[in-house]
Amino acid sequence: MPKIGMEQERRRTLITATIDAIHERGYCDITMAQIAKRAGVSGGLVHHYFGSKDQLLAATMRYLLKDLGEGIRDRLARARTPRERISAIIEGNFAVGQFRPSVIAAWLAFYVQSRTTQSNARLLQIYSARLASNLTFNLRFFLPPSEASRVAEGTASMIDGVWIRQALRHTPVDRQSAIALVEDYVEAQLHRHKARPSLPDAPDRKVSS
Repeated sequence: MPKIGMEQERRRTLITATIDAIHERGYCDITMAQIAKRAGVSGGLVHHYFGSKDQLLAATMRYLLKDLGEGIRDRLARARTPRERISAIIEGNFAVGQFRPSVIAAWLAFYVQSRTTQSNARLLQIYSARLASNLTFNLRFFLPPSEASRVAEGTASMIDGVWIRQALRHTPVDRQSAIALVEDYVEAQLHRHKARPSLPDAPDRKVSS
């Protein structure tokens, strides 16, 4: 009989092998057999667990999204103010386990495949909606609702953009610079709102005697 937990361990091994294979060869050029060989299992076992390469990519993205979500929730639990929570969300999106070359390559493949694979598109929509919602909730402590939504969308776009630029540059990963870039955007938007002149008070109406 298989050992308890063996299936989950094999799945994790195959997902790790998928991430490394995408980084090395690109998603389009890898095969299930190559992933199986890298993971040290039979090709039939990969098909048994995941069915197809697209399903394996979807499972890989669910794994990464779960890890991303857990990391952000842990940081949010330690944050004490709305501004700290915004920083926790930003930092969580550039966590050590996520913002590294192999995972960046996997995320880029995920974005590309989501254009043609409905299940992957749904996962991406869930991630995007959750990110925007978390940012908007905390930005509302500083901005009117419409402005909070706008800045949340801009912040999410900055996060995604930094990831994509890193994937295309093939340069060493610099987490702190990435975090600082997004933080600068948030600070600029908050400062912009504070710097807006407030509307003058309406003149007091004279009360007729």
